[in-house]
Amino acid sequence: MADDEVKAELERLRAENERLKNRQTRGVSLKVSEKGGVSVYGLGRFPVTLYKEQWARLLDMADDIRAFIKENDSKLKAKSE
Repeated sequence: MADDEVKAELERLRAENERLKNRQTRGVSLKVSEKGGVSVYGLGRFPVTLYKEQWARLLDMADDIRAFIKENDSKLKAKSE
């Protein structure tokens, strides 16, 4: 490889590396799992994966979950990031 080609490749790799770093710090993301579930990445060490019917049931309970968290706030711990 010519010197110019090496420099161009190095610059391309640096740019790609920066893009990948920025994507990881972006926060929460969604993907379709191999088995057809919805996976949520970025909440913890492992993704949370449920099938669409399970997500629908959980989302229908959003108000109940918020109320439960509020009622039990003194017993619950917050994860420091």
